[in-house]
Amino acid sequence: MKMSRSDLAVGLLVTVLWGSNYSVIELGLRELDPYLLTLLRFTFCAVPLVFFIRRPAGVSVAAMAVYGVLFAIGIWWVVNHAMHQGLSAGMSSVFLQFSAFFTILLSAVFLRERITAAHSWGMAFAAGGLGLMLLASSQSSTVVGLLLVLLAALAWALCNLLIKLKRPGQMTAFIVWSSLCALPVLVLLTLASQGWAAFEVLAGGLAWPTLFSVLFQSLITTILGYRVWNNLMKKYPATHVAPLSLLIPVSGLATSWLFFDEQMSAGQWLAICLILFGIMIFFCGHGFSTYGGRIARRP
Repeated sequence: MKMSRSDLAVGLLVTVLWGSNYSVIELGLRELDPYLLTLLRFTFCAVPLVFFIRRPAGVSVAAMAVYGVLFAIGIWWVVNHAMHQGLSAGMSSVFLQFSAFFTILLSAVFLRERITAAHSWGMAFAAGGLGLMLLASSQSSTVVGLLLVLLAALAWALCNLLIKLKRPGQMTAFIVWSSLCALPVLVLLTLASQGWAAFEVLAGGLAWPTLFSVLFQSLITTILGYRVWNNLMKKYPATHVAPLSLLIPVSGLATSWLFFDEQMSAGQWLAICLILFGIMIFFCGHGFSTYGGRIARRP
């Protein structure tokens, strides 16, 4: 199935929003620790919407709990923690996009989705671009931080696989209720790590930039962004959707430059070109295969 232009357009819009999300996270981490920032993000994802949106039909509580924990802790607490330890917003946006490759490989193994030669070449060019972007970065990045974000990338791929397997019908409800399922684990992790002192910062209220960071991550990045993304992942093969996320580092570096003056070198521009070329191979290669198949079927 070829992706429609409207689906492609909203998918591209979401990647631009997600790219800016890393700079927004960095804004929140100036006042909050990773545990509390993640907890507040998913609290506002669930509350108050959970009181107005019914639990999604056809999806078990266990499936929502697994997705919620993988999503909230496996992806976003891990990313927040890596950034809190010093990994830059730009580099976080780069390495989380290895989820695209993990998603395609997992879908091939568990769902028997086909990987063509065009997909392989596209992944090779995009992976080269991601690697070059790391080498060309002037920001200091710790090995531990990079490994954490790669772990988060694997968690995102598992979330994508779960969406494809369970195919929830009411995606907004699924995200809201999955966020609710993640809250007890987030509260326990926060208390175990920081104790009640972690919540003392809330007594005096949050600064406006921090509140903006939390609400942007909750309402725009998570509920709006993942509603679109998960619907696309449910509708199309992983090879059609996952490569779109490779555009996130481009947006991430642009917003890092805009908000935090993270400069882009010639090497990073070359890396961006490689990523875009890899994505072009993905989509053009699929189009050529489809066109070739139609010609072959003609009498």
